Amino acid sequence: MKQRIWELDVFRGICILGMVAVHFVYDLVELYGLVSWQYPPAFTFVKQWGGVLFLLLSGICATLGSRSVRRGLIVFLCGMLCSAVTFGMYRLGMSDKSILIYFGVLHCLGVCMILWPLFRKMPWWLLGLLGIALTALGFYLGSLSRPDWPWLMPLGLPWKGFATSDYFPLLPNLGFFLLGAAVGRTVYRRQVSLLPGAKADRGVLRFLGFCGRQSLPIYLLHQPLLSGILYLVMLLK
Repeated sequence: MKQRIWELDVFRGICILGMVAVHFVYDLVELYGLVSWQYPPAFTFVKQWGGVLFLLLSGICATLGSRSVRRGLIVFLCGMLCSAVTFGMYRLGMSDKSILIYFGVLHCLGVCMILWPLFRKMPWWLLGLLGIALTALGFYLGSLSRPDWPWLMPLGLPWKGFATSDYFPLLPNLGFFLLGAAVGRTVYRRQVSLLPGAKADRGVLRFLGFCGRQSLPIYLLHQPLLSGILYLVMLLK
């Protein structure tokens, strides 16, 4: 049985807790309007780049594990569940169309994991070059005018009037995933921790590592819980 690399669990735990904090503030300020708050730079950074860090970590982990297609299908189906929940919230009048999730972080991550076997045999330098190219292409697509049709939305070209609460197109995010895989092939080529002597089973590190190992259920459960609690608070007010 392979030994888990504890620092990757810890970093993943930090990322998932950052996402929870961002979603809590978003619900508090934007979704239910319970407070008026000017977002600080740290919040904006986590909102814009927290998902990217998660994709980089997922790319690293893809080089260390197996059955990526099976795990990717599970993650993608969880993303579809999130889409169904947001559609239900919209239909029940709890929010406008901006709450809908068409292709969020779980959809993107699931597809990246499903596609990983196509890139698995590439050397690390080719993974890095391809990752840079796809990232650059994604930023270029983001600068183009939006089309009238929806078919390229998963790739990074949403339609005019597109609004969503969670959007992670394959471009540039597949590029970030492959850059993470290039790091995994080099920095973690021996598939062991870089800090084997750390006290990872104690205190804050233990908590963060647990959150990292349970990142998918935390992601799935935190938003319904936060939304439910804040919705009740709004009704009471």
